[in-house]
Amino acid sequence: MREKLSKLGLDLPTLPTTAVGSYPKPAELKKARRKFLKGELKVEDLRPLEEKATREWIKIQEDVGLDVLVDGEMYRGDMVTYFARNLEGFSISGLVRSYDNRYYRKPVIKDKIEWTKPITVDYWRYAQELTEKPVKGVLTGPYTMMDWSFNEYYPNRKEACLALARALRKEVEALADAGAKIIQIDEPASSARPEELPEFGEEAMKIMTNGIDAYFITHICYGAFEFIYPEMLNLSVDNFDLEMSNSDLDLVELFEKKPFTKDISFGVIDVHSHVIEDEDTVKSRIERALETLDTNQVWIDPDCGFKTRTKEETIEKLKVLVNSVKETRKNLD
Repeated sequence: MREKLSKLGLDLPTLPTTAVGSYPKPAELKKARRKFLKGELKVEDLRPLEEKATREWIKIQEDVGLDVLVDGEMYRGDMVTYFARNLEGFSISGLVRSYDNRYYRKPVIKDKIEWTKPITVDYWRYAQELTEKPVKGVLTGPYTMMDWSFNEYYPNRKEACLALARALRKEVEALADAGAKIIQIDEPASSARPEELPEFGEEAMKIMTNGIDAYFITHICYGAFEFIYPEMLNLSVDNFDLEMSNSDLDLVELFEKKPFTKDISFGVIDVHSHVIEDEDTVKSRIERALETLDTNQVWIDPDCGFKTRTKEETIEKLKVLVNSVKETRKNLD
């Protein structure tokens, strides 16, 4: 997909480095958001703290040396409820366990889903104005929004998913119109019901991406990929962002049997571990990727977002990632 990136005016190095989406939020912002949820603060009271945290993370990413940046999602509580609160047709229920001891408020589809205004565009634009490097636009996709919500309006899962796709496409269009050249659609639930991917998951992604002039990534970490590969390559995106290191790179064996035909953001940092990887470990993961994948296909990033790690852990893990890629590039040259 190098040709598409070039047409978009993006001159990225070999093995582009990026992050998935979220970064840890500062304590003052988390405290303010709790007050906001209790009705003790207004949304405009949060904005200065969100912008301050965004500025800090853009600077950190530049200092570390990432090639493609993210805004860090300082304005989001979680990846599903945040979008549900900003779309018409949802109400929000009580807490539901996500993983470990982490919870989110599960959305409920009560009425027709409608997009009424940009959800992430202002934050993306703010982040992009802080750097000359490309910043990804990042949103949660329709299949995951459907799968992680209760549906009390549409007749079935397919109709709910496609309605969400039609609504969220408007957010994709708004991001592209604002200048986002790389747009990531997060779909971690893609393998929840493998039979639904060809049934309507592919159609939903087409609705989201067709005819929009951008380079599309889908992040579908932590899935049972053996049940959806290679069929998942039919999704109308340019790049699959996959968790690899947490599963000991076992997906590479699938790629050896049936070639991976699109670009891949290859996760080489375990974001669920406090341990800071050493460079030799990360370089060996990159080398394993290049045994099977073409160099021009591969981007390098962490497995997932860093929201559950400390700021210090995150920075150190990013430094290891970037330094490992730099050493690998030297060897390739």
